Amino acid sequence: MVEEKIGLVEHFFANINVAAIKITNGNLKVGDTIHIVGAHTDLKQKIDSMQIDKVPVQSVKTGDAVGIKVKEKVREHDVVYKVPKEENI
Repeated sequence: MVEEKIGLVEHFFANINVAAIKITNGNLKVGDTIHIVGAHTDLKQKIDSMQIDKVPVQSVKTGDAVGIKVKEKVREHDVVYKVPKEENI
């Protein structure tokens, strides 16, 4: 299966390694694997936790703005893809 584009990085908080992501298509839940891609970014990781307005959530849908803790630096305008279950790490 092909990775599904689900959103864009709107901001990166370097001091806490959190990406603010706008969900533009589809949904995402804790346990899913995302792939963040940009000119200088190529990060694939499983989602351990998500927050909306500092409140933990288990899932998000189109239109939500969510904070996700990431393992390394990502950049504004990086594209966020949802990795199909068969390819999850």
